[in-house]
Amino acid sequence: MESANNEKELICCSAEGDEAAFASLFRIYRHKLYGFLLRATGSPETAEDVIQDVFLKLWKDRQNLVHIEQFGGYVYRMAQNRVINSLKRMAKETLILEELRKAQPVAAADAEEQLSSKEVQNNLLSALNTLTPKQKLVFTLSREQGLKHEEIAAFLKISPSTVNNHMIEALRQLRRQMSVSPETCSLLLIALLFLP
Repeated sequence: MESANNEKELICCSAEGDEAAFASLFRIYRHKLYGFLLRATGSPETAEDVIQDVFLKLWKDRQNLVHIEQFGGYVYRMAQNRVINSLKRMAKETLILEELRKAQPVAAADAEEQLSSKEVQNNLLSALNTLTPKQKLVFTLSREQGLKHEEIAAFLKISPSTVNNHMIEALRQLRRQMSVSPETCSLLLIALLFLP
């Protein structure tokens, strides 16, 4: 009961902008969330990123903290939603990248359409070339060779979680690089609209 009152007090102080109180809340929940997120994602980096995102959002909206009934449940739900959204986004990006890689230049009605298709492919190749050698190798083995993470891990003599981390970083880097190009962004948007 005393710890519940103490947590309530930390929440009230945090809502008023007390950084020390908020840091205490962070310390209380960080390790609990980390274990939960590590099991959910298999990636220490992703688990840390989600924790940072959750607490950054809580701090930005700190004046609303006093309205949260069950703080622990609320924090876990936030973390879970962020993981689900992240996994959905990565799955969608993977599908888009596969579609873009499979897309062969087809006979277009006019030269402009062919040029646009070639530009998109060049942008995708440029984006792939920004990956580290290990990320590119893991991405290629997964996407072009169709190997599972366990097979890639055995082939490269690294752990499956390291393979997973390389894939996450590769997709993150590709997303960053492809967002620079308006043509690729447009195609990605179109692909997003037509993907199931």
